[in-house]
Amino acid sequence: MSKKSSERKPDRAYRLAFEYESKYGNCPQCVIAAVGDVFNLKMNEVFKAGHSLAGGLGLSGSGACGALSGGAMVLSYKYGRERKDFARGRSMKSYTLTKRLYDRFVNEFGSCICEDVQKKIMGRSFDLWDAEDYKRFEEAGGHRDKCTDIAGKVARWVSEIILASDGAS
Repeated sequence: MSKKSSERKPDRAYRLAFEYESKYGNCPQCVIAAVGDVFNLKMNEVFKAGHSLAGGLGLSGSGACGALSGGAMVLSYKYGRERKDFARGRSMKSYTLTKRLYDRFVNEFGSCICEDVQKKIMGRSFDLWDAEDYKRFEEAGGHRDKCTDIAGKVARWVSEIILASDGAS
């Protein structure tokens, strides 16, 4: 049995998101791609829509962590209200599952805000628009072991939520 086939889905999602973040950056897209790959979800438009959410929304640092946002997008893709049901009222499933993800994230990192998370894991926040500060972000492990780990954890947690929600093992 190959490593890929014997690896549990949440662990595979972690590994892929970590790898994608280290190679390509853009934490929301890395989470979306990893979970999509693990569960064979064709989310090309979701993937594209996640692009500008990186670095706390447009690399601003002041919005929600992009990995968390990407995870929420996956849960909405799977469980959210469809346009055809728009006028029928709210569906709580994606809210409930995303709140579960949010609570786990905040419990782990103390905040959902990108710059707060950077401070917790790297001791300070970085201006990702400033070339010198971006270099310092990379030197601090941004795409080596810091944001890569966050993307991996979010992908793992989303995978666990999907498996629990769908009743799979």
